[in-house]
Amino acid sequence: MASETKENWWIWKVFWILLFITAFEVALGIIKPSFLVDTIFLGTKLLNHVFIILTIIKAAYIILQFMHLGHEKQTLKWTILLPAMVLVPYLLFIILSEGAYAYLMI
Repeated sequence: MASETKENWWIWKVFWILLFITAFEVALGIIKPSFLVDTIFLGTKLLNHVFIILTIIKAAYIILQFMHLGHEKQTLKWTILLPAMVLVPYLLFIILSEGAYAYLMI
C-alpha cells in the first residue's frame, strides 16, 4: 500500500494544479472584473482572452501529464505542443476577427 501511494503522488499534483486553474477561471467568471469585461481586444472582451489562455495552458499540462510526455526529450515535447500552441491561437484569432467584422457590418 505504501509503495502504491508513492507511485501515485503525481496524480494528486496534477489534480491540485488543474483544480487551482479551474477555480481561478470560475472565480473570474463569477466576479467578472470590470477592467476585463469593459476592455475589447480583437473584437471580444479581454475576459474571453484570459479564459482562452488559461484553457490552452490546462490543455498543454494535460497533454504533458496524461500522454506521458513530461518525461520525454524536450524536442518531442515541442514537436507535439508547438503546433497546437501556434495553430489554436491563430484559428481563434481568425474566428474572433471575422466574427467582429461580421458583427460590425450588420
